[in-house]
Amino acid sequence: MNRTTKTFCAALCALAATGGTASAQSHNCAPRDDVVGRLSEQFGEARQSIGMTSGNRVVEMYASPDTGTWTITMTLPTGITCIIGAGQAWERLDEEATPAGQPI
Repeated sequence: MNRTTKTFCAALCALAATGGTASAQSHNCAPRDDVVGRLSEQFGEARQSIGMTSGNRVVEMYASPDTGTWTITMTLPTGITCIIGAGQAWERLDEEATPAGQPI
């Protein structure tokens, strides 16, 4: 896993850990298969990264290199998936990892 992906996953996990309750109560939630199917069919998005948060919640990032759209989801232990962020202009970065203790 490259540095960008690790940093992104850490940020998502922090976001999900603090905002999980609010996200679960939004209207952007549905069974995981429904959400993933819709992201694929409507936006051409595929999973790019995954991480686990506290409370056994799974955070995933989906994106489309063709359209540049991206979506961040969080799946609860119940199997319900909520969209916690989405946007445009996504691009994949392959950056070298910075050794621990070194400035970024």
